[in-house]
Amino acid sequence: MKQSIRLGMVGGGEGAFIGAVHRVAARLDGEYRLVAGAFASDADRSRAAGMALGIEAARAYPNWQAMLEAERALQDGIEAVAIVTPNHLHARVARDCLERGLHVLCDKPLAATFDEAIELANLARDAGSLFCVTYTYCGFPLVREARELVAAGELGEIRAVQVRYAQDWLSAPIETAGNRQAAWRSDPSQAGEGGCIADIGTHAYHLARFVSGLEPQALLADLASVVPGRRLDDNAQVLLRYANGARGMLWASQTAPGNANNLELGVYGSRGGITWRQEQPDELWFTPLGDSPRVLRRGASNLRRAAAVSTRVPMGHPEGYLEAFANLYTDFAAAIRSRRTHGTDRTQHVPAFPTIDDGLDGMRFVHTALASSRAGGVWMPLRGAASR
Repeated sequence: MKQSIRLGMVGGGEGAFIGAVHRVAARLDGEYRLVAGAFASDADRSRAAGMALGIEAARAYPNWQAMLEAERALQDGIEAVAIVTPNHLHARVARDCLERGLHVLCDKPLAATFDEAIELANLARDAGSLFCVTYTYCGFPLVREARELVAAGELGEIRAVQVRYAQDWLSAPIETAGNRQAAWRSDPSQAGEGGCIADIGTHAYHLARFVSGLEPQALLADLASVVPGRRLDDNAQVLLRYANGARGMLWASQTAPGNANNLELGVYGSRGGITWRQEQPDELWFTPLGDSPRVLRRGASNLRRAAAVSTRVPMGHPEGYLEAFANLYTDFAAAIRSRRTHGTDRTQHVPAFPTIDDGLDGMRFVHTALASSRAGGVWMPLRGAASR
C-alpha cells in the first residue's frame, strides 16, 4: 500500500486563502498527510488552527523553528514542508528546511528580493532536496497541451507572445480598511520589492515561458501605483524581446475594474496561434494559419499525454484552479517517491513541476522590471552579467 508523504506547513492559518488551497491540493489525490504545522506567528492562534485541522496538539507548533527541531527527532517526522507565509519569510523558512534535508513546496514569489533568491537557489542545488515553486497555472491540462503543441512545431516559429493577468480587487485602498490580504501585499517589508509585478506578474511571466518555450533576453517595463498612497506597484506593463526575434507583451494589473482573475495567454507563430483563458480553462483555441479556429477541450481523447494524465474527470465536468494546483503536488509526490526508490540520483526523475530555477527566473524578471521602470522605462537585459 502506498505510504502517504508526511507534510508540514508554515503559515496558512485562519483567514489565509492560499493555505487552504495548498491543503486541498495536497490531499486531492491522496498523496500527502498533513501531520504538523506552524500556522500563525502567534502560538495560541497556531495551536487553534492546528486543532481545527485535526493536527495533534503537540504538533501544532508556535513557530517554524520549533516545528523543524521537534519533527527531526520523531520517527514519523515530516518529509516535506509547504511554505504559505507572506513573501518576506519564504527564503528564511525554505533555507532552514533545506538545511535539514526536507523537500520544499514554496508559494511564489520565491523570495522577497533577487539577492535572497540567488542565495536560496545556490543552497537548494547543493542540498539535494526537491524544491517546487507553485506557479499554479502550468498545472492546467490544456496549458500542458498548449506547451506540447508549441514543442511539436504545430505553430511554426514563434513570433509573438501576449499574456495578461488582470484583477480588480485592489482598485480601492482596502489595505487601509482592515483587509489583511491587501495589507501585507501592499507592505514592502512583507511583500518584498515588487507589488503586482511579483504577486501576479510572475504567474503571467512563468505561464508565457512554460508554453512558448522561449526565454526573454531583454525587457522594458513601466510599473505604476495608480491608487494614491500605495507604496508598491499595482499595475505593470512590460515589453519582451526573445533571442529568435519574437516579441512579447505582458500586462498585470490589480486595479482593472471588471476583471476578477482574468489570466489570458496568446502564442502566435508562422503556422498558427493558440489562446487560453484561465476563467474558461477547459478550452484551448488553436487556429492553423488560413484555417478556421478549433476548440480543444479538456478530457477529449485526441489530446496528448501530458494533458490526459493531468485530467481527473470526463469532458463536460469542469476542472479548475484547485485541480491544477493538485497536479503540481502530485507531480512533486512522484519525484519524492522516485527519491525513496532510487536514492538521491537526480537523473531518476525529470520534474514536471516548477523548480527552484523557475522561482529564481521569476525573481530575475521582477528585479529587472523594477530596475527598468525606475530608470524611466528603458530596455534592460534579462540574461548575462547585467542581470547576475
